[in-house]
Amino acid sequence: MNARQLVSAFFVMGFASASCFSYADKAAAADDQYAKAAHVYDTYCVQCHGINRNGKGLNTRDMSVQPRDHSDAKGMADIPDDELHKAIKEGGLAVNKSVLMPAWGNVLTDEEIQEMVVYLRHVCQCGPK
Repeated sequence: MNARQLVSAFFVMGFASASCFSYADKAAAADDQYAKAAHVYDTYCVQCHGINRNGKGLNTRDMSVQPRDHSDAKGMADIPDDELHKAIKEGGLAVNKSVLMPAWGNVLTDEEIQEMVVYLRHVCQCGPK
């Protein structure tokens, strides 16, 4: 392999690697209003709720209770905002859901949790409740 082919190969590998994250980047950059919450979601939630926000994250294979699909407008529309806030802040058990959903109240501020609730409404396209 000559130098030109090697440079081309590295470029293609770099582009392919970057494209793996393009969906998450697009979701985070889709709207500046939601960028901060999308980043928090990508940091703390995506492992279980998935990069597509559909409840199919990397950690879900052996879970007996599957994480909520945040992209499901019908399912998300039935959940009041204060319940979403409580679930994020105090964990799944606080709202009679999975004990596997951790409490983020010691990690996220109330403002960040409220931004996450607004972001989740944006993801499901179901508006506040």
